[in-house]
Amino acid sequence: MSEVNTFNQRYPLLRCLLLYRYMPWGFTLTASLFLIVNLSLAGQQWLIGRAVHDVERHVAVVQLPNGVLDYHVALFWLLVLIGVALTRGVLQYLAGIMSLTIGQDLLFILRERILSQVQRLDLAYHWRHGVGEIVTRTTRDADKLRDALINFWRQVFETGVVVLAAVGIMCWYDIWLGLVPLLLTLGGILILVQQTNHLVTLDRAVGQAYDQVNQNLSEGVAGVRVIKAFALEPIRIESFSQQVQVFTTHARTALAYATSRIPLPQMVIALGHVWVLGYGAWLVSQGRLNLGELVAAVLIANTLILRIETIGRVMQVFADARSSAARLWDVLDAEPEILSGAEAVADTALGLSFDLVKVSAQGGGKAILQQCTFKVNPGEIVALVGQTGSGKSTLMSLLPRLMDADQGIVAIGNDQHGWQNIQHLDLSELRQRVHVVPQESFLFSDTLASNLRQSASDATDEELLEALRLASASEVLERLEHGLETRLGDRGVTLSGGQRQRICLARALLTRASILGLDDATSALDAATEQTILHNVRQYQQNNGHPITILIVSSKLSTVLMADRVIVLADGHIQAQGTHHQLKETSAAYRELMGI
Repeated sequence: MSEVNTFNQRYPLLRCLLLYRYMPWGFTLTASLFLIVNLSLAGQQWLIGRAVHDVERHVAVVQLPNGVLDYHVALFWLLVLIGVALTRGVLQYLAGIMSLTIGQDLLFILRERILSQVQRLDLAYHWRHGVGEIVTRTTRDADKLRDALINFWRQVFETGVVVLAAVGIMCWYDIWLGLVPLLLTLGGILILVQQTNHLVTLDRAVGQAYDQVNQNLSEGVAGVRVIKAFALEPIRIESFSQQVQVFTTHARTALAYATSRIPLPQMVIALGHVWVLGYGAWLVSQGRLNLGELVAAVLIANTLILRIETIGRVMQVFADARSSAARLWDVLDAEPEILSGAEAVADTALGLSFDLVKVSAQGGGKAILQQCTFKVNPGEIVALVGQTGSGKSTLMSLLPRLMDADQGIVAIGNDQHGWQNIQHLDLSELRQRVHVVPQESFLFSDTLASNLRQSASDATDEELLEALRLASASEVLERLEHGLETRLGDRGVTLSGGQRQRICLARALLTRASILGLDDATSALDAATEQTILHNVRQYQQNNGHPITILIVSSKLSTVLMADRVIVLADGHIQAQGTHHQLKETSAAYRELMGI
């Protein structure tokens, strides 16, 4: 393992702090303000010691020969201390505002990176980790990290400055007066750090339990129709309650550990206060320290101990943040398995070519596709049929490289201008020219126009209406109260399954893709509507000279009859291919599949 990877794994929270480099001026200004505030605190206590010493020397208030009391020295110290306190208050306020601001800026940077990374990672990563885990890392883990970033100033930077200033002043008075509290403070901090390591482990268990809670909640919301259809509410509630109970148990364990371990380091650190008071009193009796210096040393020691003890109180925050930071960097450091090529997609009519393609199941096991070889010419409409589990959706996922083949070549192009291996092509260009519409019609909780423009952000209203016409969805638009500006609800809940499928088809047609894959994307449509859509697409090709190659996955005979050719997929193999009439005469498997 490289040194960089070791650093990334062992110090994830430090990596988050390094993000301050993106705001150097804000960081410098905030650090400077905190430096001044904490140095002035130690200076204020030193000034109090000087004032007390003047009182001890009977010079703060002096009786003049005429009997009048002279308060000049006392008033001087009073004004100085009030001025320092007011200045510190203003600077403390400004430093706090700056700290919160750059903490939120860092949180924004992290969340933006997470969202970008989640979109960049391929489907295999999402299948392995699930929605609940990704949502947890984006919300809970990011929030915990925000708390740590804000507390960084108050509990780490400020404490470091206070320790240096306090020990420096006490060592100036007497070397042992400051050295012993320093050693006790370092010992207490070391105990805190050692305890934090176990807290990180406990919080990882809390985070994993929270992932399960989030996953269950996400599935409960997304699958509410299925739950209600089968009257599963009591079972789902019981399952959710059990997962919440597991999460609560882990959270209580972590909290109990932190609470029970804090007193020990606090006691070690508090011994420094006892030492300053006892040893300082002895120095006063020996004439090596005046009363004002003793008062200042006690005040400084008290400030030091209280500040260090606050680290104990936020130990849980930093442990949580360290665990959360590690989980966030696990996402941010993940590399997509599918990498973009460098070649541009040829500006010509595109067909499909599969040459001995093989795809294995995740984690090994039986191959999903084996030795698949076929060709689809530009502008051709081909139906892909096969039993459930034969590998149709996997084959469709290969077209826009949502997944890659383990062996063989998937290519696009034509015989005249040549064929291009899709793994060598620019991924963004490929997905603009090759689009697959899945059976599950996903629509965003936004307006109809916004959903359609997901595939073509600069499309005009006229182009949106034309795409709806081609997808035989004009009547859907007529039923919507506000037309294109009608909000469709979460996942298009206000529409029927067939309406959602037609809108998704219209969105796909707006891409002006050269190859269009329909992965059972017309399953909710009747035969007449299907025929109208394919007729519209064919007519569009003829009128615009823009041939669209269409590969349709379907199990309906009405759909198959509208295709130019049919490919039969069985157990991952291309078992037969030809026209409907040819296969009806020559393929028993096709006849059985189509119910002929």
